[in-house]
Amino acid sequence: MSQVAYLNPNLLAGGKREQTKVANRQAILNAAREVFGELGYETATVRDIIRRTGLAAGTFYNYYRSKEEVFAALADDGARRFAPILKGLRGKGYSFEEFVHRAISAYFGFIADEHATWAAHRPAGEPHLHIQGETPEMAAVFAEIRDAMADDIAGRKGPFADPDYMAAACIAIAREVGDKMLERRPIDTAGATDFAVSMILGGLKGLPKAPA
Repeated sequence: MSQVAYLNPNLLAGGKREQTKVANRQAILNAAREVFGELGYETATVRDIIRRTGLAAGTFYNYYRSKEEVFAALADDGARRFAPILKGLRGKGYSFEEFVHRAISAYFGFIADEHATWAAHRPAGEPHLHIQGETPEMAAVFAEIRDAMADDIAGRKGPFADPDYMAAACIAIAREVGDKMLERRPIDTAGATDFAVSMILGGLKGLPKAPA
């Protein structure tokens, strides 16, 4: 005699509802990432995010109460994914030069990957295929890099006459070069890393000369 498994319809319905919740939440986060990247955080609105998802406004508010909550969710995800990378660099006894190179390389690699993910959702042939603002993940990871570099510099007795200024200079160069890197095609993380590190360690005199 064949046995037919009894499937509880309540369990099936519950599983489907949970899948719908996961899908809706992900749709909101994906839409928000695109909207923040295109418009910038300050300009973007909840209405922009909702419009991009195709969901009803009421559905959005079942998951998030504001764009601040959505931004925080994305930022937490970015920090969570990048934390192991940065943790692997800290406390390893690297020289300052090696630490700077590895940290900036990791940061540039992460934001380039985030950009590729963002760009993959854009319409084919879009004329301005670069992030206008900054995704929450990028902001969170930049904060991690900023804190790591500031801590590393503060923990060394030399050769910095002013550790605060040195940390600020490193952070500013990393941010500006990273932004410019994302505008170029193809995105060259290695070249951007070499330039930023050369600028930090050697200033204008340490930069490689342009070909004659």
